Amino acid sequence: MHSMCFDRSIVRVSVVSAVNSLQAYFSADYTSKLYTNGTIAVEPLSGRVFGTWTFLSAVIRMTAAYNIDNPVAYDLALWTYGIALTHFVGELVFGNASLRGRFLSPLVVASSSLAWMLTQREAYLV
Repeated sequence: MHSMCFDRSIVRVSVVSAVNSLQAYFSADYTSKLYTNGTIAVEPLSGRVFGTWTFLSAVIRMTAAYNIDNPVAYDLALWTYGIALTHFVGELVFGNASLRGRFLSPLVVASSSLAWMLTQREAYLV
């Protein structure tokens, strides 16, 4: 194991996810704007569930970033992006979100991070 082996891009995404979690805890308005650009109100409970889910993903990703050569940590982080992408695409299918505004960012991050991690797996897990 390398003493300073970590992936800065995963660290950045993890920090952003943790901050987004806090926003979701303190204001259901954040979650409403993420999914519907604020056109549909979101219950505070839904916002907190979203915040908890996002924070859990951030913890897993941060752990993977600092243990990037560990196959279990790597695969868990990869799964967080796959689950996130499935969730966000599902909300498009169900009509709860649209391809505009704040919704684009997590969709792009989830899809590009998943693609990158899938193509670079062997490079990190030597």
